[in-house]
Amino acid sequence: MTDRRAGTPERVVEFLAAHGGPFYELQHRLRLLHDHALKAGQRALIFIGLAWFVPFLLSLPQSLSLDSASGLTYLADLGAWGKFFIAIGAFVLSEQQIEQLLRDKLRQAASAPVIAPTSFAAAARAVNQALRQRNSRIAEIVCLALGIFAGLIAIRHQYTVDRSSWAVVSSPAGNSITLAGWWTLIVSVPLFWFLVLRGLWRHFVWSLLLRKIARLELRLVSTHPDGKGGIGFLADYPNACIIFVFGISCAVATAVARNVHEATPPLSHIGILMGGWLLIVLGLFAYPLGAFSKPLTELKKASMAKLTAQATLFQRLTERKVIGSNIAANSASEAEEVQDIADPAKQYDATKKLSALLLTRSALLPVSAAALLPFAVLAATKVPFKEVLSLVKKLLLL
Repeated sequence: MTDRRAGTPERVVEFLAAHGGPFYELQHRLRLLHDHALKAGQRALIFIGLAWFVPFLLSLPQSLSLDSASGLTYLADLGAWGKFFIAIGAFVLSEQQIEQLLRDKLRQAASAPVIAPTSFAAAARAVNQALRQRNSRIAEIVCLALGIFAGLIAIRHQYTVDRSSWAVVSSPAGNSITLAGWWTLIVSVPLFWFLVLRGLWRHFVWSLLLRKIARLELRLVSTHPDGKGGIGFLADYPNACIIFVFGISCAVATAVARNVHEATPPLSHIGILMGGWLLIVLGLFAYPLGAFSKPLTELKKASMAKLTAQATLFQRLTERKVIGSNIAANSASEAEEVQDIADPAKQYDATKKLSALLLTRSALLPVSAAALLPFAVLAATKVPFKEVLSLVKKLLLL
């Protein structure tokens, strides 16, 4: 975001979504990343190793088996795959893509230029506040505390299950948690929830930043070819979060599948579940993008009023030129006052098509597909693939 206030040197403040905060600083000190290199691939392998591979090693040789006759084995546990392998890897891998695309959106907003010069100072303050929120120690401590709390709940749950698995040995005398189970409950579960909540917090910070920008004086134009007043480039920012959304969806879908592994739910129930999850995901992006509906609505209303008035003047002028006078309310003074005026027809048509909604189906199609894909794959193991594919198409076309 560029600050170009009169009398001050140009100053650029970058909003780097993946930088800052205690966890980032810890990784920096451990040389897992650098200021100019997030090393997302290497870190993803490290965190997957801690969360998924270590329990795999601790449960050897049973973890090599797929036979669940004597209890759920590690390799057959969809929950472990979904949360500790796919989701955790996706959360880390998504950081670089999210940071780059969000930074590009802010740069475009400043260079378009969408933000009026009188609002540069306010925009810079908004970015600085967002950076402070991103770096919040309290926020990350809360995320960590909630992750640990989730682990404690999982420990309590293991003592109540009535079936043995790689994580717990169930017996009439009482359940006993295995070494792999303890590692998962102490390390894997808290790490998973910490990364989920930290990612959601940073998206919330970005959402607040967008909502503050929406309240600034914006240089919008109703006839912009993007049909969004000139801010249409913001509409597809949710696709920066495709990998992150896919990771969460895998975790949720595998958790659901684990609870219904012995039943075959009807397709209508699957559709409700998938549709509900899609609404939750889209709601995350509707909150920040919805803030721009007000300025776009006001822009359209004011533009249509002025263009309608100018269209009336132009058409009456044309009428006088053709037939010598106006049929309705003919006035000599009007003929003297209005002698030349541009035809606003094209601007009128373009303004009429202006949409006040940035959250569009076409812009959100990739992230919607990422949200539904894990559910579709698991649903295909219960019902015919063609029916699942048809259901997904309907949800994407809503």
